[in-house]
Amino acid sequence: MVGPERTRGAGIVIQILEAEVNLDYPRGSHLHCLVAQVPVRVIATDHGFALRDREAQWRTVASVLELVAQGERFQKLHFLAFPEAALPASRLDDALALIGERFRPNTVTMIGLEHVPLRDYLDTLVRFSDDNRLAIPAVEHDLAAGALPDIPVNWCCVAVKEASGRLRVFFEAKSHPFRAEEFLDKSGDLYRGRHFWWFRAQPAFFHFMVLICLDFLYRDLYGSNIRLIVDHANQQYFAARRTLDALFVIQCNPKPEHHAYRDVLAGFYGEYLEDTPGVRETVTVFANCSEESSIERHGGPGAFGVSQVVIGPGHKLARVQTPEFSTDDFGGAPVGRLRFGAGTRLYYFNLPLHHEVDPRSSRLPMKVHDVMRLEGGAWSRVTGERLGEELAQAGEAGP
Repeated sequence: MVGPERTRGAGIVIQILEAEVNLDYPRGSHLHCLVAQVPVRVIATDHGFALRDREAQWRTVASVLELVAQGERFQKLHFLAFPEAALPASRLDDALALIGERFRPNTVTMIGLEHVPLRDYLDTLVRFSDDNRLAIPAVEHDLAAGALPDIPVNWCCVAVKEASGRLRVFFEAKSHPFRAEEFLDKSGDLYRGRHFWWFRAQPAFFHFMVLICLDFLYRDLYGSNIRLIVDHANQQYFAARRTLDALFVIQCNPKPEHHAYRDVLAGFYGEYLEDTPGVRETVTVFANCSEESSIERHGGPGAFGVSQVVIGPGHKLARVQTPEFSTDDFGGAPVGRLRFGAGTRLYYFNLPLHHEVDPRSSRLPMKVHDVMRLEGGAWSRVTGERLGEELAQAGEAGP
C-alpha cells in the first residue's frame, strides 16, 4: 500500500489511499459483475440506524454468498456488490469466512454494514490492520481531538480474494455527515469518514474505487468528493497512464434517480471545462437495495431499487426496453445508462471493455447475462435463455 496523495482544501480532509491487490484477470476479456439488489430494512436508534431483523437480513445475504460460492452459475464472477447497510455488523466474520474459504480467487465483494459506534469501527480497523494501517491514524486523531466514541459510523467492507487465494479486507466510512437526508438535531450526525480506497489490481492493471451512496454527491465550501476523485485519476493518468476503470457506489437510497445524480454524472463524464482522461472510460455501478426496503418504515413502491450502470459517451448503448431492464441517457446527460427495475433481484452483467465507439452497429459494450429473483427463500431465474440476447437484438436494429 502507498500513502495518501491528495487531500481536500481547508475543510474536512479526505484522503485517497492506494492499495495494490493481486488480481489476475485475463487480458482482453470482459469482467463480470453481480449486483445483489436485496431488501434493507432499518430503524432509527439512539446510535444510528439498526437493521430491523438481523437474522432475516443475514439469511438473505448468506443466500447470495452461498449461490456465488457454489459456482455453478457465476463461475466468471469478478465483482459482487451488495447495498449499503446490508450486513449485520455481528455477522461480518461469518461473511468473511464464507468468502475466504469458498469464493473463487480474483473475486471482489463489496458490502455495506449497519451502523456501529466509532470506537467499534476503530477496533475493526486495528483488527484488520495489515490492510487498513493507513486508515487508522486519521480515526485516532479524530478521537484524540474530541470526536465522540459513540458517534455512529456508516461503513462498508471490501473483501478481495486475491489470485493466490489470500483474503484482503478493507474498510471505509461514509464521509457524508448525516445519517439520513436532513436532521436538525445534532444527534442525527454521523462520523465523517476520512478516506477512500483506490485499488490497483496487478497484474490485471485494473483500478477501481468503492463509495457509499451520498458520498458520490457530497460537496462543501472547499470542494467535492467527485472532484477529488477526478483530479486523482487525472494525476494517475499523466504520471503512469493509469485510469479509474470502475467506480462502485453502494446505496440504501429511496431516491436513486434524483436529479442531483444526473447532474454529477453529467459533470463527471461531460468534460465540459477540461479534458478528464483519468475517468473518461470509467464504468460507474450503482448498487441499490430493492423496493421492499424501508427506512423507519417508509418505503414501498416508487422508492429504492433502480440499480444502474453508467458509461461515458465514448461507448454506444442502443435503446432497449424489457420488463427487467432498459437503457437511456438519464434525461439527456452525456452518458449511456443501463437501468434495472425495483424488485428484489440479482443482476449479472459484464463491464464494458476499454475502447472507443465501435462503428459496427451490432457491437454493444454491455450485456445482461442473468436476472434472478428470490422466491420461497431460493433464487430462481426470471427469464429464459434469451435474456442475454435481448440487448443484442436491439443493437442489430440500431439506436
